Amino acid sequence: MGTPAFSAPILESLFKAGYDIKVVVTQPDRPVGRKHVLTASPVKKVAVAHQVPVLQPAKISGSDEMQRVIDLAPDFIVTAAFGQFLPTKLLNAVKVAAINVHASLLPKYRGGAPVHYAVMNHDAETGVSIIYMVKKMDAGDIISQQAIPIEPTDDVGTMFDKLSIVGRDLLLETIPKMLTGEIKPVAQDESAVTFSPTIKPEEEQVDFTQSATLVDAKVRGLRPFPTSFIVLGGVRTKLWEVAVLPETTALGPGQVVRKEKHELAIATGDGGVVALKKLQPAGKPQLSITDYLNGSDLPFEVGEQVVDL
Repeated sequence: MGTPAFSAPILESLFKAGYDIKVVVTQPDRPVGRKHVLTASPVKKVAVAHQVPVLQPAKISGSDEMQRVIDLAPDFIVTAAFGQFLPTKLLNAVKVAAINVHASLLPKYRGGAPVHYAVMNHDAETGVSIIYMVKKMDAGDIISQQAIPIEPTDDVGTMFDKLSIVGRDLLLETIPKMLTGEIKPVAQDESAVTFSPTIKPEEEQVDFTQSATLVDAKVRGLRPFPTSFIVLGGVRTKLWEVAVLPETTALGPGQVVRKEKHELAIATGDGGVVALKKLQPAGKPQLSITDYLNGSDLPFEVGEQVVDL
């Protein structure tokens, strides 16, 4: 059970390893792009390529699709970013275990956006946890876990790619050990639990009262989706890339520190400075800062408050 690109290599690996996949469950096809073309999930595409039945319930709880899975009496249910809660009746239908491949170092970042939060919070590392599924969200005992570093250049896109491979390999190591009884599950420390709820639209705005490091982390933590934004010169503008500069300023957050032909430097809340590198004003394509400045009639004078706080 899975939906996005993160899940696809995990499913593909189970096919290649010779596991007998009876059915794949994924979210319904969704309209994508400006033309709203109905598009299958990456997981569905893998399943179709292997000619395996695909179930796509809008809500699995109480559905005919859920009953079909129960009737199969599977050894395992494996979920990876499926996007829906599984009822206890479904979890209890397995002969061995219902397990989840979760993209965080649980108990940190339970919830739907763990990779985003790890990058946005400037964490040094994140990872994958394979856990038993229980009725409570991401609260099951930890079966196996592996950490990887978050590099300064990483964003949500690169981390999803990396974590998908970590999850794939960790799952292939874990299932055989579960079958031979080598696994000793570890209960999650409830006192260390944090959450990573789905990002709300209003949370996509970059707060320049924060440090330069966290401004950069916020941009990377929302790239390439859902993308961050600022209100720059009164215009809602997506931020695709910034750079933390090795300097400080006495100017206030959101004020212009320097404008040159190829640079627009803005003060942050800790006295730091970030250079805007790639941005996208509302209704326009993504632009380099050079192209943006060439087409802008704003003066961007030193000390001018250009980013709304």
